[in-house]
Amino acid sequence: MAKKLYIVDHFVPFPSSEYGGVWNVIAEDDDECFDLIRDYDDGYNEEFYVNLRDRVVNSRNYPLSSEEESCVVESFTT
Repeated sequence: MAKKLYIVDHFVPFPSSEYGGVWNVIAEDDDECFDLIRDYDDGYNEEFYVNLRDRVVNSRNYPLSSEEESCVVESFTT
């Protein structure tokens, strides 16, 4: 299956936090992208599961021209 590069913005809404970040992820589909972020980010807060899932589904994603390994390419979170 062809993979895509996902660019996922995410934040934890105020008043719980004012922090957020961006994940660049290579994945086959939205579900794999979500799982990779969840597994990669040790500080991931389960309370915001729905918010992150929506952000993955609505993220910008781009098809890749060659087969790439699924992974979090880069992340920036505060």
